[in-house]
Amino acid sequence: MSEDSFRFGQKAFHDDINFPRGFRKSGDFTLLEAELLGLYGDTMQALEIGTLEPLTIEEDNFLRVLKQPQKAKTKLELVWIKYIKLTREPKRFHSLNSSSHKRHHDTTLEVAVAPLLTQASPLMAHA
Repeated sequence: MSEDSFRFGQKAFHDDINFPRGFRKSGDFTLLEAELLGLYGDTMQALEIGTLEPLTIEEDNFLRVLKQPQKAKTKLELVWIKYIKLTREPKRFHSLNSSSHKRHHDTTLEVAVAPLLTQASPLMAHA
């Protein structure tokens, strides 16, 4: 399956919502992947949502791969699957602080402050 038998998009493909600086500057795609998305993304999106019918075997295979992403082999299939994952799956956030560490820190703070709050302050005794 070659990209030559896959139709170019009617227009350059952009996703200003998810990639406001463009595919090239996002850091998520290689230069080749960004180029492929720009040239073929319009066609791939139209095929996926059904506004365009496949005309070639490659375009038909592309639609089959969308149902079974693990079978993606061509550069176009792989880049579109990557685009889908980046735009439709929740982004994972990795913190430098673990939640168990935070809870331990908060508990320690409460234990250290609690005795101070229960003791009568000399300033409050004079009030």
